[in-house]
Amino acid sequence: MNYYWNWGIFWQVSPDGAHTYLELLLDGAVWTIATAFSSWILAFVLGSLVGVARTVPSPWIRRLASGYVDLFRNIPLLVQMFLWYFVLPELVPHAVGVWLKQMPNSSFYTAVVALGFFTSARVAEQVRAGIMSLARGQLLAALALGLTLGQSYRYVLLPMGYRIILPPLTSEFLNIIKNSSVALTIGLLELTASARAMSEFTFQTFEAFTAATIIYVVIALLVTLAMRLVEGSVAVPGYLGARAVAAKVK
Repeated sequence: MNYYWNWGIFWQVSPDGAHTYLELLLDGAVWTIATAFSSWILAFVLGSLVGVARTVPSPWIRRLASGYVDLFRNIPLLVQMFLWYFVLPELVPHAVGVWLKQMPNSSFYTAVVALGFFTSARVAEQVRAGIMSLARGQLLAALALGLTLGQSYRYVLLPMGYRIILPPLTSEFLNIIKNSSVALTIGLLELTASARAMSEFTFQTFEAFTAATIIYVVIALLVTLAMRLVEGSVAVPGYLGARAVAAKVK
């Protein structure tokens, strides 16, 4: 059976009677971007705290931080999404559970939390690697100047560590954009869910998912370009190049 291509389907009105299918996809893209950015803020903050905790002198804090990373990194994202959305409301007090279930856009907030915690474990490993890659003399010099341990991290270790891990952080940001598609399983009408809905309404599967693919690619390219500009603007001249040469020599 031959497939009937219909690229004009995007300008036809969707079943809601108010939006075209193109507007349906673009609205899904907005939810994808909102979910990804909100999740990334949560993941970056939590991941930075846990990553720092994995490098502090206290062994107990390091063990707790390692346990956090092992917990959230080794449970599949889909399982975590279901746990946050279906299980958590049943474990908390009844009134709180009812509030969570009836909260407007609950699937969006759940997706943000699930993606944020899942990705924070990966960000924590990146932050830890960035700090550990720095010469130990930087911390010793900061402490010798009279800075506290917290000030040493804030003013010396983290600014340099973040510069080193910007490329892998970019990859994690791209991953969180793609992983946001898992939120369709809890009812969030993001880009993939919108394409799926369009496919079910019109049976124009190839057109729906081709458009979704193009939108994902455009978002990813824009993010990559923006992060390259950020990386270039914060780079310390000669520092990363010198470390790369030293790594090759070793």
